[in-house]
Amino acid sequence: MSSPLPPYASTLQLTWFYAFRVICGLIFFFLIFPILVIVPLSFNAENFFTFTPGMLRLDPDAYSFKHYVDFFTNPDWQQALYNSVTIAPAATILATVLGTLAAIGLSQAHVPYKSAIMAILISPMIVPLIISAAGMYFFYSRLGLQGTYIGVVLAHAALGTPFVIITVTATLVGFYRSLVRAAASMGADPVTTFFKVQMPLIMPGVISGALFAFITSFDEVVVVLFLGSASQKTLPWQMFIGLREQISPTILAVASVMVALSIALLFTLEMLRRRSERLRGLSPG
Repeated sequence: MSSPLPPYASTLQLTWFYAFRVICGLIFFFLIFPILVIVPLSFNAENFFTFTPGMLRLDPDAYSFKHYVDFFTNPDWQQALYNSVTIAPAATILATVLGTLAAIGLSQAHVPYKSAIMAILISPMIVPLIISAAGMYFFYSRLGLQGTYIGVVLAHAALGTPFVIITVTATLVGFYRSLVRAAASMGADPVTTFFKVQMPLIMPGVISGALFAFITSFDEVVVVLFLGSASQKTLPWQMFIGLREQISPTILAVASVMVALSIALLFTLEMLRRRSERLRGLSPG
């Protein structure tokens, strides 16, 4: 197997080549290990948050699916799961529509103050979440939306829209405006041009933004604590209660399921990124 370095590489270049990979591996381990350690803990046969001596000995009797069974049979957890899978998709759809339209509008050359508008639109990503949650609480309570399903969906959509704007804007950077002008010259109206020409090319960015918006809504807990009521208790909220009040080991099983979901979504994002690069001619097909 040939070396990735040229034969004339110096000792310093060779050292840095391998040292860089070791540093990246250590950073990866530092970021990922605290997340993955909960997966084996979720199979603990005891109601503990630590590895038991039996687990360390790899004793089969020390492992159990009982926490997963509790998650899928306990009414409190199932209600929280139902709330999460009803709130997150609605917030994702709303954030995707608003974010895509905003990104397309800001990509036009004649829009004034684009930088200022973009800064305002992505401010929910920059402002501390507790400040956003407090502001949303006072705003939505005045409108009578505090403690309602619609209020939580709107709040989560506001948090997810910046991700859609950023990903769609990045996709539009490589979009050829001549395609829109060519469609218009053939008699296509703006709506037809958007759905037949522009949308298929920016679809990877739209879907990527939608996935980020979904993850943001599905994992969010601070805003729902401010705006939600007991009937809008989501999975992160139920996990927070399990840590603060009940010390339920079922949290480990729920966390493992959410980690698996996040990995699947990140894998999908990577596939979409590669497809977007191929469509834009940035990588070979």
